[in-house]
Amino acid sequence: MRAAKAFTLVEILIVVMLLGVLAAVVIPAVARSGTNARETALASDVALLRRFVMVYTSHHLEVAPGYPNGDPTAEPTNGAFVDQATLSSNARGQTAAAGTAGFNFGPYLSRIPVNPLNNQDTVHMVLNGDSFPAAADGNHGWIFKPETGEIRPDNLGANERGVAYYDY
Repeated sequence: MRAAKAFTLVEILIVVMLLGVLAAVVIPAVARSGTNARETALASDVALLRRFVMVYTSHHLEVAPGYPNGDPTAEPTNGAFVDQATLSSNARGQTAAAGTAGFNFGPYLSRIPVNPLNNQDTVHMVLNGDSFPAAADGNHGWIFKPETGEIRPDNLGANERGVAYYDY
């Protein structure tokens, strides 16, 4: 008689164990890749917003975005920041729809980017004379102080290298 060719129970168990070890290695790496992509997007969005602030300020008589009608004595607002980023403006910082005569600057952004780590696009405006927060609270997408032009992500936590998202 001829013996049937088949795997033994031990061989099957070894294959299952090897697959388990491979899964234990691959699954965390795949999970980290999603986090790494969001961290890279965060760094890119912060850089985009910083460039916008610099260009806008240079076009608008050295007045940063966020001040209603470009008045640096007024209280800065999220709405003014968004409008000045996404609409056309004149040299004084007043906004109008794209293509309006006399409003030759902008739009600089199509929209305020959504913070990829907390999924928010609102901007917390730090008022003139107030200190920039020492830490993020996670309640907004971004924190901006028009008086100094400083903008940061409003994220708690840090990346795997220990760099706080707030310090990006």
